[in-house]
Amino acid sequence: METILSSQALFPLPNHKTSSPTPLSSLSLQPRSNSLYLAKPISSNLKKHTFQSLKNPYLPIPTSWFSYAQQGLAALALSLALNFSPVLLPSAQASEFDILNEGPPKESYVVDDAGVLSRVTRSDLKRLLSDLESRKNFHINFITVRKLTSKADAFEYADQVLERWYPTVEEGSNKGIVVLVTSQKEGAVTGGPAFVQAVGETILDATVSENLPVLATEEKYNEAIYTSAKRLVAAIDGLPDPGGPQFKENKRESNFKSREETEEKRGQFALVVGGLLVIAFVVPMAQYYAYVSKK
Repeated sequence: METILSSQALFPLPNHKTSSPTPLSSLSLQPRSNSLYLAKPISSNLKKHTFQSLKNPYLPIPTSWFSYAQQGLAALALSLALNFSPVLLPSAQASEFDILNEGPPKESYVVDDAGVLSRVTRSDLKRLLSDLESRKNFHINFITVRKLTSKADAFEYADQVLERWYPTVEEGSNKGIVVLVTSQKEGAVTGGPAFVQAVGETILDATVSENLPVLATEEKYNEAIYTSAKRLVAAIDGLPDPGGPQFKENKRESNFKSREETEEKRGQFALVVGGLLVIAFVVPMAQYYAYVSKK
């Protein structure tokens, strides 16, 4: 660059020596050749640097379209496996079998597999049933499931739970099982001989036909479970039955008119039609009479 900006190279001073003067063309072309010579290595270095940056090993470049297709098929297969595999989806597992295998709850009286009971209901049930067990030595378990696939109804499943959890008569004599199936809006109550005798067939049937199905139909699952528990505890304690809800009979009013209403409407209709006919005949005749009388 110094050669390009040199004043001597651009404006050569006259030489007073006796030697032959240097031609102006040779002096002016020499710096330009040097400038071109220096520009070539710079441009070549830039090309080498750019080419090396493209070969960065941390940026993998696909070799062909086949790699794209292979990765796409692998992602599609994984997505289908996650969506349709019955092993990976917990909702496909039969929850009623898990309840049978796990046994009765140890720290509570509730197995809420359907997930419909609130924390307040759980706490109230624990306080009510633990007090009953400490006083009367009766243990009642409440189970909620979303649906049943192994048994036809809630009664068969409740009997199966009682036999699996308490295999002997001594173990299950004072035990009670209450099952609520949320999808079918039904429930069942079963228990050992001592439990059934203490509650009574009347209260057992009333709880199954009133508390559980009526409130479950209205999707009041917390109230259905807690009122059933209070009714069973009251029966064991010998207290008066608090009763249960009843199905509301939705009486639909008939859209048909009675005979009296029909006769009344018919007389009014005949009167209106007759008046219109009279007006239709009398008015034109009156107009015509007035027109003729003027002539």
